[in-house]
Amino acid sequence: MGVSGNTPIIVGVGDVSNRSKKVEDAIEPLELMLQAIRKALDDLQVSSSSAASLRSNIDSLDVVRSWTWPYPDLPGLIAERLDITPARQHCTDHGGNQPAYLLDEAARRISKGESKVAILTGGEALASLTACAAAKTLPPPGWTKVEQDVSSVFSPTTRELAPNLGSKHHIGNPIHVYPLYENAFRAHKGQSIEDNHAESAQLYADFAQVASKNAYSWSSGNAPDTAEAIGSVTKKNRMICFPYPMLMNAFNNVNLAAACILTSVDEARRLGISEEQWIYPLGGAGTRDSYDCNNYSMHAITEMMRHLRSGKARNGLVLANGGWVTYQHVVILSSNARKDGSPYPAQAPLPEIVTDVQVPTVDEVAEGVATVETYTVEFSRDGKPLRGHVVGRLGSNGHRFIANHADERTLDELSSWHVEPIGRKGNVKRGEDGRNLWTFGNADKQRL
Repeated sequence: MGVSGNTPIIVGVGDVSNRSKKVEDAIEPLELMLQAIRKALDDLQVSSSSAASLRSNIDSLDVVRSWTWPYPDLPGLIAERLDITPARQHCTDHGGNQPAYLLDEAARRISKGESKVAILTGGEALASLTACAAAKTLPPPGWTKVEQDVSSVFSPTTRELAPNLGSKHHIGNPIHVYPLYENAFRAHKGQSIEDNHAESAQLYADFAQVASKNAYSWSSGNAPDTAEAIGSVTKKNRMICFPYPMLMNAFNNVNLAAACILTSVDEARRLGISEEQWIYPLGGAGTRDSYDCNNYSMHAITEMMRHLRSGKARNGLVLANGGWVTYQHVVILSSNARKDGSPYPAQAPLPEIVTDVQVPTVDEVAEGVATVETYTVEFSRDGKPLRGHVVGRLGSNGHRFIANHADERTLDELSSWHVEPIGRKGNVKRGEDGRNLWTFGNADKQRL
């Protein structure tokens, strides 16, 4: 069965890594993205005249918003530096799901004949910016001037929390929220804290092995950390939020960028792009949850491209997670077109927002007997427990609440590696400063 001329394909990818953390080597995200796009253009492996023809047909430029630098118009700057004039110039909201979402939507536009050539890109230079901030060299020399104050490093894990119920209880960044999921899922599986921790350490050690062998990863060529090193709490691997020590947390202090180029089968044939370069997006899907609401998954897409081109696999799936597991997008890529010859899906298969999941009522002020649903403990830099966070359900009405620890005994119990807090009963009350405060029931520990 023949392949339609409007069938979308990925024809070029590029990755860039600036591993130097020296102030004098600081390269801004804009320049890293430009380098990645140029590498993606070189990846087409076509004549100079065909490359020029493709550049003239670039009608779509999508950029994942950077945490590093507050550019007023990042797509416009990229287009100007590349001397292209795409009709669509779009900068996304923040979110790790965005690269997969952009790929899905670009493929859809090409399939419908609404676009000829699309570029997707994004990048960060937080490692360089952190070094410059430490050296009190802000803005970094030669970086694009911006009007916004840049006296602090822009980071998804250190930014000030927006005023809400979470910030009142000092919770809301990813380092706080992901442990809530980890602890809840562990308890759901009936797994002990120690066994869960060992499992996580081995998982991260496996990731480290993969990263050390990937030429484009931030830790490429470094000796990978072992499961023992990752799981052991030490001064160099201090606890961040229970149960995650530092090496189980995502590091955003990197200098990386990536880019993808999509076009149609007809356009690729016209330009003489070898079919060995073609990778077919077969479809995608994504949605976000009903709560109020980085470019790293772009590197997963480019790496999947290389695997499929090499023949190591024929089909690949890239899952891109954003926010606090609050929005996801997935794309399926293949070295072969759809077997039935059908076009790329004309519409997204999932609703924009999940509406069929029951969300419990959250009480801002909670009083009475309740049960722990999940929890975490935030640690200070000296390795001591700083603040307990409890998500629980009130016995009186089944409503959910957030609370902090009420006293040192409660904080110690929440920090235990041997006693499971989830499922235990206790009491929540409103403190003098307006926060909800949690204590365990005296007799509750006996039933464990």
